[in-house]
Formats: sequence, structure tokens, C-alpha cells
Amino acid sequence: MTPKLTHIDHWIFDLDNVLYPAECDLFALIDVKMGEYVSKLLDVDQQEARIVQKRYFHDHGTTLAGLMHHHGTDPHDFLDAVHDIDMSRLQPSTTLRAAISALPGEKLVFTNGDRAYAERVLENRGLGGIFDHVHDVLACDLVPKPEKAAYHSLIGTTGINPERSLFVEDMARNLRPAKELGMTTVWVNTGSEWGARDHGSEFIDHEITDLESWVTDPKIDKETGPL
Repeated sequence: MTPKLTHIDHWIFDLDNVLYPAECDLFALIDVKMGEYVSKLLDVDQQEARIVQKRYFHDHGTTLAGLMHHHGTDPHDFLDAVHDIDMSRLQPSTTLRAAISALPGEKLVFTNGDRAYAERVLENRGLGGIFDHVHDVLACDLVPKPEKAAYHSLIGTTGINPERSLFVEDMARNLRPAKELGMTTVWVNTGSEWGARDHGSEFIDHEITDLESWVTDPKIDKETGPL
């Protein structure tokens, strides 16, 4: 699909598996923490906890959303618990920092995690202080991507023009609402089953495998977005 080119004023990035390589696999650490949380909350073994965890993720967008819906889970307690992980897998990238900093216009992070976790990731990745805004799940009133309300929250809070925005995301299904709002969409295909779930070429303008290689590519027009 060839998108209509327009001037990009707002560069929006998902956090996990986008602003750091998927090979770091921070989610594996978070996944363990979520399993432990669900197991303790529901008083079930690890195997049953994992089944519940993945079902909630699929049905509600995030495990947290499912836990809140079905069990009234305190979101702050959950987020504090599952994001209490070792960040040593992350390495700073001066190349990525310079490339993102050089993009014209606003730079934003749009994540289903919370701000505290996002800021820890950014600092450990060497990307602290270069984003104009971090819009987290708490700012979205705990409504996660791909729910449309999350995108309207981002737009309402920041005042961005979606038709002059580009959104980079590793979960294909999270790009559909962005495209419907007029954003240019970039899917980071990490090769994961979850990332490709509900993929649709009609709402994905560009497919890449690595953010750093893409954003430093000299063929990319930094005024109009990728060609």
C-alpha cells in the first residue's frame, strides 16, 4: 500500500520492542512477573495463571485490562509489581538517540505501560530527555491500545494532528485505529506471533524489522516520512 505523503510533524513511538531491540526480551521478565501476580491473585498454579493471562491479553488488549474487568484489580499495584524488573539487558544507543533527536517536529512515546516504567526504559536505553511527551496507559484512563479511546486520549492531551503524524508500533493490531485516524503507520515486524496478530495490509503503510536501521536510513525523507 502506498500512502499519501504528507509533512510529518509528530513522530510517535511505541515503547517495548520498538525503542529497544526485541532481542532484549524485557517482556519475558515482565511475563514471569505477570504470571506470578495472576497465580497469587486467583490462587491457581502457574500453568492456569498463564492461560488466564494470555486470554485476558487477547480479549482485552492487556492482561491488566482483563484483570480489572473481571477481578477489579488495582492497576497501580499490578503495574508496580510486573514492571519491577532488571534493566541490565538494555544498552544505550547514541546512534538511535541522535537519529530520533534529529527528526523534525515533536517526538512522543505512546505505551500501554506506565510512565515510571517507560522512563526507566528510556534512561537505560540512553533516550532520556529527548521525547516531548510520554502518553501512558494511566493517561488513557487505563484504556489500552488498540481501543480507540486511547488514541483519542493521546490526541486530546497533546493536540497533535493525526494526519501529520507517524506512528511506529510492533503490535500490528494497534496500527488499525491509528490509520483510521489518518496517521502514517510503520509496523516493526519482530517475527513474533503476538505482534503479527490481526495484521492487515490495508492499515500498515510500511513494514520494517528494526527501528534503529530504519530511522538512520539516509533514504528516509525526514520531512515527509518514509518513502
